Amino acid sequence: MSTTMVTKETVTRKWYVLDAAGKPLGKTAALAADILRGKLKTDYTPHIDCGDYVIVINAKDAVLTGKKLEQKYYRTHSGYPGGLKETQYKHLMATKPELAMKLAVRGMLQKNTIAQWQLKRLKVFAGAEHSHAAQKPVVWDR
Repeated sequence: MSTTMVTKETVTRKWYVLDAAGKPLGKTAALAADILRGKLKTDYTPHIDCGDYVIVINAKDAVLTGKKLEQKYYRTHSGYPGGLKETQYKHLMATKPELAMKLAVRGMLQKNTIAQWQLKRLKVFAGAEHSHAAQKPVVWDR
């Protein structure tokens, strides 16, 4: 019995919708990262980009547990002295919940060029409406 390896020509991609309303941000991001990598497929191949598309809706209703809203910060640095910018997650979730979800998913992907391709298949929306109805996405229910 031989193992069949998936090639990038034989990969079939589906579209899935994840609802983040009332769920922890990290658990939703972990599930989205697993779907983007293709780890939940039976023909998963680590060195091939075999994941699916993920649409995350209701990102503004995702929950941060504990004191993360006050204690967690999103930090960027321009590279110049004094160029550190900090944003509290309470403010980030109120103004840009899509960015908070995308950052959480990006941190859970591998650190290579395959992750850049996978992150392009992540679509995050703050509300319940999304613009990908033509792709006929399936609601993730597992």
